[in-house]
Amino acid sequence: MQIVEKSGEGLSRVYGVTVPVADLAARYETRAAEIAPTLNIKGFRPGKVPVAHVKRVYGKSLMAEVVEAAVTEANQKVITDHNLRPAGDPELQPTGDMDAVIDGKADLAYDLSMDLIPDFEPVDLATLELTRPVYAPGEEEVDEALGELAKQNRTFETRTAKTAKAKDGDQVVIDFVGKLDGEVFEGGSAEDTTLVLGSGQFIPGFEEQLVGAKTGADVEVKVKFPDDYQAETLKGKEAVFEVKVKEIKAPVERGVDDELAKQLGLESLEKLREILKTNLEQQFAGASRFKLKRALLDALDAKHDFPLPPKMVEAEFTSIWEQLQQDKDAGSLPPEDEAKSDADLEKEYRKIAERRVRLGLILAEVGRINNVEITAQELDQAMRQEAMRYGAQAQQIFELFRNNPQAQAQLRAPLFEDKVVDLIVEKAKVTDNAVTKEELMKEDEMPEGYAA
Repeated sequence: MQIVEKSGEGLSRVYGVTVPVADLAARYETRAAEIAPTLNIKGFRPGKVPVAHVKRVYGKSLMAEVVEAAVTEANQKVITDHNLRPAGDPELQPTGDMDAVIDGKADLAYDLSMDLIPDFEPVDLATLELTRPVYAPGEEEVDEALGELAKQNRTFETRTAKTAKAKDGDQVVIDFVGKLDGEVFEGGSAEDTTLVLGSGQFIPGFEEQLVGAKTGADVEVKVKFPDDYQAETLKGKEAVFEVKVKEIKAPVERGVDDELAKQLGLESLEKLREILKTNLEQQFAGASRFKLKRALLDALDAKHDFPLPPKMVEAEFTSIWEQLQQDKDAGSLPPEDEAKSDADLEKEYRKIAERRVRLGLILAEVGRINNVEITAQELDQAMRQEAMRYGAQAQQIFELFRNNPQAQAQLRAPLFEDKVVDLIVEKAKVTDNAVTKEELMKEDEMPEGYAA
């Protein structure tokens, strides 16, 4: 086996690899002899299949297997002998005739190219100074949450007066048939549908046109589907719905009392308040952690400057750019991006791609140095939690994760990142700062110099 470094600029490396045809032939003979005793072929006693017959029947597939094993071995030798840390999977480009290689007539020759993880020393974590915004929910937040629960669990009573008209907040029972250019369209009709007016459950403009209708009324509702509507055939289309109002129900407000708690499966209002307060504390603690993590990432980004693997940056940018184009085609670009040229957008989002790659490398290196690992138990728990989101299919999804290393890797990455962030927070100087609820929940902007 011959390995020659062809290029070594920056973090990019290209190695020429050659495995002589004689070496491949020897491996091929060994492999054929290994599997011959295990084969059961008609016309031969079990374990007595001649090697020559094995080569006649399985020749090309055996050689392909040999070539694959040789490539794997050569790639690992390149990495080990040169003490490399590849940033992503190396790329392989054959430089010879692969058909001739499989036929056993030519050397296996290819170029192996890769980007390397840069050598850098992470900042001393103990020198990081971070501020954690905190907010403790009070009784007013609990009262507000209780009021919302009561509203969600209110009942409705039929308005019996013949002159009663539907009001905002009433629940109506309706039949409707939707038409485009006078033709009924698929999915636009339903019967005995309940709708709370003002809830925003239907497309904009629909509910407002039912306000003032009486029981038994036929109402022609004219609307325009949003440009970003999920059904492609309805985007931006004007439609007419023939609506029959079958019943009008007025809301009956539910009291905030023990009965509400019991309806929700709890023994008392006190217990309900306790659970709501815990949930609110967890919600605000999550927002606080999010803000702290953002400040931590900003600090790490500001304190590190090292060359980035070009292919990693390009892959990250491509992913961002494809999503941007999808948003652009759907008319859902952020307002601040709508007036920008593609050149300006590319410049800004490439900078974001560089930030993401840089932070990923920093967190990975901090984790490596501090021996951060995801245990089998932690991964198993994450797989179960993710599977539970799929309800009746939970067990099927869990088995999919168990048998799919790539799916596991997608779960492992955020787990690793969270553990590294926790490690950094533990070592850094963190000061708690009491803020208002509005300040805590306010969306942060990107650091100066990055796109919003």
